[in-house]
Amino acid sequence: MNAPAATATALPATLTLPTPAAGELYAGLVLEDGAWHHLILLPESMAKVAGWKKAMEWAKEQGGDLPTRCEQAVLYGNLPGEFEKDWYWSSTPFAGDESYAWCQYFSDGTQCDTRELSKLRARAVRRVAI
Repeated sequence: MNAPAATATALPATLTLPTPAAGELYAGLVLEDGAWHHLILLPESMAKVAGWKKAMEWAKEQGGDLPTRCEQAVLYGNLPGEFEKDWYWSSTPFAGDESYAWCQYFSDGTQCDTRELSKLRARAVRRVAI
């Protein structure tokens, strides 16, 4: 038997958009796990680094997190010019194997899993709950 789908929280009739800080960019609205949030792309970019965990630590140092797979799709759709045409880490671990994590190719939007020790780029985001 299939589990019931999560019910999404309705958006309010009017939304107040958050004001991005200097260098930040507003990326859009994201619905994940039944809740909406605003997505803000932080200004710094991390050159290729070996290791998913190192990329996650770097994102925390920037005051944010790596984007989820869903958020990466929003970033690719709304802010593609802010990324090199390269692979970027997501914050999403691969459920089938703990030594893998999800990533996205910002040349064509492809998402796939790769070893946690692969050498990929990173960007950090912050979220503003609605």
